[in-house]
Amino acid sequence: MTGAAAAAWVCIFAPLAGALATALLARGSVRLGGAAAIGFALVSALAALRLLPLLFAPDALPIESRVGWLDEPLRIGFGILIDPLSIVLANVVAVVSFVIMVYCLGYMQDDPSRTRFWIWMNGFIGSMLLLVLSSNLLFLFIGWKLVGVCSYGLIGYYYRDQRAYWIGGPAPAPFVTPSQASLKALLVTGVGDMLMLGGILILYFHAGTLNFLELYRTAPEWMPALGATPGMMALVSLLLLAGPLGKSAQFPLHEWLPEAMAGPGPVSALIHAATMVKSGVYLVARLVPLFYVGRWVAGIEEAAWFFHVTAWVGAFTALLAATQAMVALELKKVLAYSTVSQIGYMLLGLGVAGLAPGLLVAGYTSGIFHLVSHALFKSCLFLCAGTIIHAAHSIYIHDMGGARAQLPVTRVFTVVAAAALVGLPPLPGFWSKDAVLLAAAGASAPLFLLALLTVGLTAFYTVRCVALVFQGQAREPHADGAARDSHAGDGSVSMRAAAGALAVLTILAGLAGPWLEPTLHHGFDASLASALAAAPAAAHQAAGASHALVSTLALLLILAGAWTAWMLYGARRVSPEALVDAYPALGALHRFFWHRWGIDAFYQRTFVDGTTRLARYVARTLEDRADRLAHHHLPRVFREVAGRLLGHMRAEADDIVSNMSYVLVLLVLLLALLLSGSSW
Repeated sequence: MTGAAAAAWVCIFAPLAGALATALLARGSVRLGGAAAIGFALVSALAALRLLPLLFAPDALPIESRVGWLDEPLRIGFGILIDPLSIVLANVVAVVSFVIMVYCLGYMQDDPSRTRFWIWMNGFIGSMLLLVLSSNLLFLFIGWKLVGVCSYGLIGYYYRDQRAYWIGGPAPAPFVTPSQASLKALLVTGVGDMLMLGGILILYFHAGTLNFLELYRTAPEWMPALGATPGMMALVSLLLLAGPLGKSAQFPLHEWLPEAMAGPGPVSALIHAATMVKSGVYLVARLVPLFYVGRWVAGIEEAAWFFHVTAWVGAFTALLAATQAMVALELKKVLAYSTVSQIGYMLLGLGVAGLAPGLLVAGYTSGIFHLVSHALFKSCLFLCAGTIIHAAHSIYIHDMGGARAQLPVTRVFTVVAAAALVGLPPLPGFWSKDAVLLAAAGASAPLFLLALLTVGLTAFYTVRCVALVFQGQAREPHADGAARDSHAGDGSVSMRAAAGALAVLTILAGLAGPWLEPTLHHGFDASLASALAAAPAAAHQAAGASHALVSTLALLLILAGAWTAWMLYGARRVSPEALVDAYPALGALHRFFWHRWGIDAFYQRTFVDGTTRLARYVARTLEDRADRLAHHHLPRVFREVAGRLLGHMRAEADDIVSNMSYVLVLLVLLLALLLSGSSW
């Protein structure tokens, strides 16, 4: 086993061992248990950094290390795969997770159940690293489900549903409890997971393996067989995409993420910015080479479904979530909608990679590059949000005016991360967003225009949020605000250090952007070499869109969105409330966005209320009638018949007759089955 392979195994199992060590050590000292949790997360981060130099030597990759006890006859041996994609994701997960764990030292210091928190967090990190480093789809799916279980425990961390931890509102808008939020996340993502499992089984039936390298190598052989059945390739594409769309909160399985903000602040940073929601993007990236070969090498037109669905769902979700962030009042919910929107950009980049043969590496690189930059600045924003909520004693941004005086350090970190989210140069969001826009421009004008419009909306909701939190006069907490245990000012040393580290990394990533993107491009070019070699010659030609034009258009929309938001919410030159009242069309649009386009209400009526009504109908109508028939009416008929026949022995015969009636009914049913000619 090479040193790199050993580091990858350590990267996976260190956090899992940390979960066990925390549980054992916390019996003697809660503080010692917390130290163990952070220590094992540090070991995992260092092991991930050990893999980073390989990113600059793509010729040495891929590296696979297997445990061969399942190799024969199933050929699904447990192993790890080290290639540019897994190296990037492992470092994002392990390093950012460690920084978040440091933040948790101060954030959770007074929580009486923090040992449970440390165990869930370590379990989550280990499960996520199993997902991104696994060499085959089976164990990726195991990590996938473990991530879901851990996120359920973390979202519902305040499972006692104290009023202080409700989200939603303000009244009369409805509230959601942590237990409801965690259950919603588990069920919605579970729908996508089960559909994805069906796609994995179909893939295994045709390919005979779930190992990624074997799937890539043999794709030209089994892909045509899969595509020989009309509709099968489209079906597999939709099934395999259902899991990523659920996990990454993309339309139509996106409605769980805003409610998932019921967990502690660091949980939102870990799950909803840096790790779990990126797992869907990672899996799509893993599958891109397969469907690229199917479309551009095997010539299967249906394989394009994978790329069209990915690109259009990503672009539409980016716009959908951005409009909802424009009107949201909860600080973490604004960031949650923003996360959904930015993940849409990532999927857009990966989707357009297969829409034209010359866009594979450019689109692929843009999606993953935006994943990395987003993990840095959005994690920083969520950590800052945790500090702000602690200080403001409210979850609502309209209760937080004037926080610049109380939180001067947090304000600086927030502004840096927010500028990266908007896409201002030279921060990383500028480089990665433009890379996605450039790839989209080379593939489809409608996709490009949707993404470009979202750029302006992103600038609007980001400036609106920052202005409402830090500008103006300090306000009293809202009556429905969630009062938390407060930390003075900018929080503890660990909280400031963690948020500051992510802000610094964001700045460094931005300064290195012109160098980082070509490095990723070179690494992915090597890892995708087999697909490129078999593809048409056009696959090696770069997209022809003008980078300068794309950047100029994006900056103009950023300026328009930011200026409008500042006039309304920063300088207060125009009252937003008066504007909405003066123009009915704006009021209708505001209500439409506030009610989340009616999608969540539709799901509530159709699936939640519909299931409840169905359950009541079955229980009160079908089951009650069947119960009365089987346990009351039928035995009474037999008792009356037996009473007429037995006379004075009726009392003693009642029990015998009741039991024999069931035997008689069973015999009648069996006889009817036999006479019908049905075969067993």
